[in-house]
Amino acid sequence: MTDKQSILNELENDMKSLNQEAAIAAARKVAALGVSPVDAIDALSKGIREVGEKFARKEMFVVELIYAATIMEEAVKVLEPELKRSNEKRHSIGTIVLGTVAGDIHDIGKNLVKIMLEAGGFEVCDVGKDVPTETFVSKSNEAGAALVGASSLMTTTVSVQKELVDALRAAGIKAPVMVGGAAVSDEWAKEIGAHYSQDAGSAVETAKHLLGKET
Repeated sequence: MTDKQSILNELENDMKSLNQEAAIAAARKVAALGVSPVDAIDALSKGIREVGEKFARKEMFVVELIYAATIMEEAVKVLEPELKRSNEKRHSIGTIVLGTVAGDIHDIGKNLVKIMLEAGGFEVCDVGKDVPTETFVSKSNEAGAALVGASSLMTTTVSVQKELVDALRAAGIKAPVMVGGAAVSDEWAKEIGAHYSQDAGSAVETAKHLLGKET
């Protein structure tokens, strides 16, 4: 096995085993070994996708998924300078505008979904938390969103998801809307003309299905 393949395997396995120190150390070796930073991020992505799949199967807890997201973020920070120098681009399945709806300041779940979607090959335009409906609409237009994702943790804000779907359609934006959060159910999603994602672990599969990108 070449040094290049060895370091890619190391990055993937460090992510699977939630070994932050080793993942950071491996990321620092990427430039020295002449490994593509895009390939390195793809290896990390493979690892975190497996973590997400285990979470979806209830073989891992949410705290472990959060930790995996932290490892991913820190390792990518190490790789970013080399990525800029190389001017390489990761292939994108499509752009997703993602945020937590107006009136809701919770974003842990949304941040996990972002990490998993990026690991799954999507480009994510994260508009943040407590986001006005008009911001979702304008960003979706601006980014040419293939899909819009809206999170709501509180029952007092879940109705804003319906307002968002209505506003997007009124603006002529036909992108599917994926909703999730503790206050959301599959029945609610169907009622408002959206699609339900149960958790971060299943978000990628749902998004790919909606865009007809299953592999």
